[in-house]
Amino acid sequence: MTTATATRPAGSPAARSGHRGAALAGTGTLIRFDLRRDRVRLPVWIGALLFGTLSSVSSFESQYATAEDRDSLAETLGGPAGLAMSGPEHYLSGDYGYGAMTGHQLIGFFGIMVGLMSVLTVVRHTRTEEETGRAELLRSNVVGRHAHLTAALTVAVAANLLLALLLAGALAGMGLAGVTASGSLLYGATSAAIGVTFAAVAAVAVQITPFARGASGLALAAIGAAYALRAVGDVGSGVFSWLSPIGWAQRTYVYVDDRWWPLLLNAALTAVCAAAAYRLSTRRDVGAGLRPPRPGRPHASAGLTRPVGFALRLHRGVLAGFAAGALLFSLMYGSILGDAEELLEDNATLRESVAALGGDIVESFASVIMSVLAIVAASYVVMASLRPRAEETGGRAEPVLATGLSRTRWAGSHLVVALTGGTLIMLAAGLGFGLSGAASADDPDLVGKLAGASLAYAPALWVTAGVAVALFGWFPRASAAAWIVPAYAFVVVYLGELTDMPDALSNLSPIGHVPQVPAAELEWTPLGVLTALAAGLIALGLAGFRRRDLESK
Repeated sequence: MTTATATRPAGSPAARSGHRGAALAGTGTLIRFDLRRDRVRLPVWIGALLFGTLSSVSSFESQYATAEDRDSLAETLGGPAGLAMSGPEHYLSGDYGYGAMTGHQLIGFFGIMVGLMSVLTVVRHTRTEEETGRAELLRSNVVGRHAHLTAALTVAVAANLLLALLLAGALAGMGLAGVTASGSLLYGATSAAIGVTFAAVAAVAVQITPFARGASGLALAAIGAAYALRAVGDVGSGVFSWLSPIGWAQRTYVYVDDRWWPLLLNAALTAVCAAAAYRLSTRRDVGAGLRPPRPGRPHASAGLTRPVGFALRLHRGVLAGFAAGALLFSLMYGSILGDAEELLEDNATLRESVAALGGDIVESFASVIMSVLAIVAASYVVMASLRPRAEETGGRAEPVLATGLSRTRWAGSHLVVALTGGTLIMLAAGLGFGLSGAASADDPDLVGKLAGASLAYAPALWVTAGVAVALFGWFPRASAAAWIVPAYAFVVVYLGELTDMPDALSNLSPIGHVPQVPAAELEWTPLGVLTALAAGLIALGLAGFRRRDLESK
């Protein structure tokens, strides 16, 4: 008896269709799995972005209640520094109402946040899975080559679309003058366009480098470059803004002209990047990147043989990035410090809030900005303090601790970098703020005042690290809850005055206990209490880490 086996020619349409189906096999299951893993993470992201947007728009009505207030703000933002921080001048050309203020001031800033959410989502479900070996394990089953990437992009797109719908509905329902339903729909679309574009950019980045941190760094650098191009273009002729996905979204002129067509550029770039990502993924092995890692030196330096030196080597990229970002923001804020009196002259609400801090207008305004910069430094401190948790779950801590290195010295080395790095980031921000502010306000004394004021926030940063270490030591699976500290500080700094928050709630943030220097006198007692609290939390966390078992995913 003979058996005939029917085969299809390799180039036939049926064969190509079957190949595509095999490449996407298991995508639906992975989508459900990714959503299951992000059942807390994504709702928190979406809720925070929605709440932040609505709170900011609500603050416009309370802070700029009269046309004179809005005209004064438009005049201030019409300068180079104001345009660089907010958006294109076209928003200021007509009536600078609440709708124009929303599009002008929020699209750029929240575009960065939406891009960050998308990048972290895509990297988490693609490159991180390969780096930990889970992707290879799954692909040994009925899972296609493109399934992980397709599932990650689908989840990222779905999150952005959900956020867009919530933003459109919530903004339209606020009933503010100038915040129309059609404009709100376009505003939601701009948010989704930015997020989906950077999700596709992250899909390309994960093909290039074999490490999740490297992929995140490349994609986040793209976000930073897009914001910088947008800022340079808005200050200048506008040419560079047309090279930025954020610039495209802003040039919809939402609530002013309501132009949809610039979003076609976002869609085109998204399609190109997604196609490139799929194409590049076929040119590399699972777990590898198109760019091979550089070979290390034949012999380690003396610093790498010590725990602190090795920890610094692991943290140096993130530390340098945060320091550069804090310095850039401080220089931008400092450039408008000389205009603080004009900015607040016709705005009674802001003037009263700032005057309550004491000191002159420039120093009081600088104190508010210093709190904002402290939130940036606190975010780095949390990230660095939780790095031991990533090393533990990645299986890299156990081989190191199997040597003569104690748990306390190993975790302490990362903690030293977190504490020192956070303080240095704050100092860099203070120096940049002082130099730029001194030039803007024509007051050389501001350099020393603001640099010294920045160091007053160090104990609050140390308390933030202590919270992260305590969670890591005793409740490792809940260690991500340490992000509540900078998030709550954001609420206190930005929304405390607007919502008339009681002092008891404001004092729950360590930043709320820092004297508002340089506007207020420096008090050593709260700084000493914060330092003692930080020491106690750190000791508690290290004690818990010594007593528990290591966990690996």
